[in-house]
Amino acid sequence: MTQSYMQATAELARLAGDNAMRFFGSALAVESKKDGSPVTEADRSTEMLAREWIGLRFPADGIVGEEFGSSRPDAPRQWIIDPIDGTKSFVHGVPLWGTLVAVMEGDEVLAGAAFFPAIAEMIVAGAGEGCWWNSKRCAVSTVAEISAATVLTSEARFELSAGRYLDGWRSLSEKAAISRTWGDCYGYLLVATGRAEVMVDPVLSLWDIAPFVCIVPEAGGIMTDFDGKLGAFATSAVATNSAIAEAARAILENRERAQNRENIEPSARRSAE
Repeated sequence: MTQSYMQATAELARLAGDNAMRFFGSALAVESKKDGSPVTEADRSTEMLAREWIGLRFPADGIVGEEFGSSRPDAPRQWIIDPIDGTKSFVHGVPLWGTLVAVMEGDEVLAGAAFFPAIAEMIVAGAGEGCWWNSKRCAVSTVAEISAATVLTSEARFELSAGRYLDGWRSLSEKAAISRTWGDCYGYLLVATGRAEVMVDPVLSLWDIAPFVCIVPEAGGIMTDFDGKLGAFATSAVATNSAIAEAARAILENRERAQNRENIEPSARRSAE
């Protein structure tokens, strides 16, 4: 059954992403939502198309979408839609945006897909079925040292989180081989396909994260929030390969710094004595 949901999420992500692609590169009126994030005709048109598709094929299921909220919220199975993740990139002609689709039952993500039509990349995973990138099995990298890692973030979102974890991110980026702000969904794509080791997101909504809660672990990685918990309802995320997961989280949480203080302070006390 999970395989059929994988196929369905991939089909819908491609259909919706192709619709969004029709608008890409054209002049669009950009409005601001209550939270200050941008929205365009492309976002709304794409989500409406996705909702119609779900209504025809899975009429008993609920839908949660970024642009039009929730319908049939009491349904056991819910489809989660982000029609254009990375609207700021989209409206500026930057191709690093994607269409995200996930299917959930309760707190469990059964399958998720992310389609990047401007760069022709599709990634899809199902619980227990592995992760597939352009129809080939994919996996996170085996890089085992932060000093050799590529780390990514949606850095602007630190402002929305009142700067929480910003020091941890700066410390991680200084220790890594490469740090880039290729954020939004593109960062998770790179981690799941072994082209980056860490993706950090301090502020998230359900539609931003739901597909990757399935995709990253099925690719062999680890996905938690900043408190080390896993789930689609998290409001922050740290996605890593398995080899550097603990080290990356220690740096982000400033545990290294706290440990250093614990080591220094007893020495200082002994010297004073």
